[in-house]
Amino acid sequence: MGDIKAKIDMKIKGKKVMVFSKSYCPYCTMAKEALKKYVGSVLPADQYEVWEIENEGDCQSIQNELKKMTGASTVPRVFINGKCIGGGSETQDLDKRGELKRMLAA
Repeated sequence: MGDIKAKIDMKIKGKKVMVFSKSYCPYCTMAKEALKKYVGSVLPADQYEVWEIENEGDCQSIQNELKKMTGASTVPRVFINGKCIGGGSETQDLDKRGELKRMLAA
């Protein structure tokens, strides 16, 4: 289990924006669409990663670990600069208020 936490931590530390997602999840799509608008302009493409966890054998362990870290096991879990900003609705709300772009530019 420790290696799951280490892998998650490494991914979060390795990118400005890290999204833990499931490809079929509408809330994940909501978050990714809000973020994609800024990739290549405000956010360098190499600083953005999406991990579609449904294909991982340890998908449930990943979600359990994310719950310990963030208080929620649902996806998406969106991290900007190492801090969890929430899920799809929160990401979309931040975008609507113009705060997402500011966070990505910071």
